[in-house]
Amino acid sequence: MTIQELYSSIDGNYEQAQRILKMDKLIDRYIRRLKSSGVGEQLAAAAESLDPKGLFESAHAMKGVCANLGLDKLAELADEITEEFRPGNSRKLSDEEVKAKLNKINELFGKTLDEIEKYERSC
Repeated sequence: MTIQELYSSIDGNYEQAQRILKMDKLIDRYIRRLKSSGVGEQLAAAAESLDPKGLFESAHAMKGVCANLGLDKLAELADEITEEFRPGNSRKLSDEEVKAKLNKINELFGKTLDEIEKYERSC
């Protein structure tokens, strides 16, 4: 599996990652580090208690990491949580809607990590 095939399997934006990271070697390095970055675990921990500060910080971190890697759908979902819990913003979503979005993020993040593992095994 090539890095481009990985991006196709995770519905990622390879061109975006290339614009930011410039070289496939760097894209490869950072996409492999996604699992150990802790962003998924941090968001999951904050989601358990619906801690506003924790949700904002962890979703913001996930948004940045995913945007830089061209993982647009994850970045977009994380941005929705970021804005929902941004200090000074009033909440627009119910707790149930927030939990549904967090479940969607968790599912997509898990699928992405599974595909990255397949990619790593193929290299």
